[in-house]
Amino acid sequence: MSDQMPIENEPTSGPDVRDIVRHAIEEFVRAETKKAEPAYKAELEEERKRREGLESRLNQLVEENRKARAIAEEADRNSQIRSELQRLGVAKVDLAFRAVRDDITRGEDGRLHAKGADAKPLPEYLNKFLEENPELLPARIAGGSGAQTPSRNSSQPAAHVDLDKIKPGMSKEELDRVRQEISRLASQALRGA
Repeated sequence: MSDQMPIENEPTSGPDVRDIVRHAIEEFVRAETKKAEPAYKAELEEERKRREGLESRLNQLVEENRKARAIAEEADRNSQIRSELQRLGVAKVDLAFRAVRDDITRGEDGRLHAKGADAKPLPEYLNKFLEENPELLPARIAGGSGAQTPSRNSSQPAAHVDLDKIKPGMSKEELDRVRQEISRLASQALRGA
């Protein structure tokens, strides 16, 4: 039994198999990471460019939305000013509008009012403006020098017009008769007759 080698349970002084395997795996992972790194970098760069493009487009849309809202707000403001001028009976709406549009802004409450320290509401401001500029209102007395007024004792008898008979496709004669009667009644109303 002396020619057999004794089996030793003691660790040998050489490299351990576990350490060798661990080092081999670490080297493999490092090599794979180095191979994949350019692909990751390229993918990250592509994602960054895509994100920047989306952010740029979003900023453009936000700006377009802001401009569209400003245009809509301006159109609404102009419409409200014009309708108020028409309601007040202004004869030259465009002229009056151009005169007052820069003096009117929208307040925090959403209502239109005059600029400045007094900050009057729109109807009050326009009433004051029209008091100061009565030439924008229609003439109070119809006519003037040389104006002809229809005689009260007209030779034509007063034609009776039935509103239910006014319709599209009326004959030209009937339409003229209706217009004349409306004109006659309107002139009587203006004269106070």
